[in-house]
Amino acid sequence: MERVTGIGGFFFKTSDPDRSAAWYAKHLGVEPPPPSYETSSWWQESGPTVFAGMPMGSDHFDGAERSWSINFRVADLDKMVDQLRRAGVEVDVDPEEYPNGRFANLRDPDGNGVQLWQAAGADATGPVSRAALD
Repeated sequence: MERVTGIGGFFFKTSDPDRSAAWYAKHLGVEPPPPSYETSSWWQESGPTVFAGMPMGSDHFDGAERSWSINFRVADLDKMVDQLRRAGVEVDVDPEEYPNGRFANLRDPDGNGVQLWQAAGADATGPVSRAALD
């Protein structure tokens, strides 16, 4: 069976695409779309990705008007949070450490929720086949 190899794009509505692109580039290092086909798009490091539908009404989205949530992997959550706060971005660090890592939450200029994740446990050690667990 053929499988997808990762997420090739994430698109969302914004009132000011240039402002959003600049914010994500400045604060999170996510480069904006390239100006031409001769320039490559932003490349992310390989690593774990969760792809999951969430129940309608889930508080994961901060209200019914939100229909998406994005989670970015980071190598060092504390350093990223410090960098964001020094730039004036409000960040809420989850005080709990979960078996799969640590999390922090913030908002982009349009009020969309962004989550940062420093992986731990199986997600930090590399891929484990589900078949290998059977």
